[in-house]
Amino acid sequence: MKGQQIARLEGQIERQNEYTYRVHSQSGNGSYSVQRMELGWSCSCPDHIYRGVKCKHIYAVEISLKLRQAVHTRVIEPITSIESCIYCTSDRLIKWGIRHNKYGDIQKFSCKSCGKYFTVNLGFERMKHNPQGITTAMQLYFSGESLRNVAKSLRLIGVQVSHQTIYNWIAKYTELMSKYVEKLKPNVGDTWRADELWVKIKGDMKYVFALMDDETRYWIALEVAQSKYKHDARNLFRKGKEITDKKPSTIITDGLPAYHDAFNKEFFTLRKPRTEHISHIRLAGDMNNNKMERFNGEVRDREKVMRGLKKKDTPIITGYQIYHNYLRPHEGLDGKTPAEACGIKVEGDNKWLTLIQNATRKGCSVS
Repeated sequence: MKGQQIARLEGQIERQNEYTYRVHSQSGNGSYSVQRMELGWSCSCPDHIYRGVKCKHIYAVEISLKLRQAVHTRVIEPITSIESCIYCTSDRLIKWGIRHNKYGDIQKFSCKSCGKYFTVNLGFERMKHNPQGITTAMQLYFSGESLRNVAKSLRLIGVQVSHQTIYNWIAKYTELMSKYVEKLKPNVGDTWRADELWVKIKGDMKYVFALMDDETRYWIALEVAQSKYKHDARNLFRKGKEITDKKPSTIITDGLPAYHDAFNKEFFTLRKPRTEHISHIRLAGDMNNNKMERFNGEVRDREKVMRGLKKKDTPIITGYQIYHNYLRPHEGLDGKTPAEACGIKVEGDNKWLTLIQNATRKGCSVS
């Protein structure tokens, strides 16, 4: 019962790393370290050390983990049929002829309520090429191929396009999907990591500041900055709070002053629960930033193929964020994507198609 009381109090349990949790004392005097060992759990409290019993702090961590696993998963399913108008949600639909193109016939629908017509080819209306070709191009590109190599690969399945057309597809659908996924609230953990890496944009060195959840590897927020030392990272932390509707119990960064200043402005408070800022990371041990460095290497591998970005507001970085969160499975998450680990599951054999369909149906259209 005491373990349940601790587990249900916000801010009482803080995740330090994959195997260590800090449980605050109910009296408010100090905290205890609960660690997952090969033979079970251990705790630094007197009850566990001197009496050898399974203490309330261990129970609290176990209950907290079960509560997190039981969080409702939001399923995003592919749209295979139309039952209501995508514009006004009315069910007064009638079939309104067939649209013919070289990839097949597409049924058109008309809404008697709003007078608009649409097809079940959601998100790909008036496109010269079929959805499979477009989404295949996006998958190949964000998996590591260059635009020109993607164009060569598409020719093997009968899709004749230039590398510029593929870039236009990426720009259009990245904007469409980003507006949709911004409204999804990922169930991230209580420990976040922030770091920066430099990239070349039009030959000049810029910095990508990234905020990532430690437990699920979910890439929460990003922003591109001109300078590393003069940048105000407060907006990055503010984005993180807006996207997740919460603030972390622990945030891990390097010693960059921009993070210290942003933490004081955005997270620091004298009231409990407080957010702890760990900025004295080491190369080895519990307080390393290895997960963030691994993530930086992942982005760096993608940038090498591109040989630098062409403009600061490029859709490529945002597109890769979507790919990392919703489509790329992670070995450290047992083959799940970061979004799945956060309670957002994208169904369908073609997850690009599922995201684009749902983004269109929700009215997140682009000009």
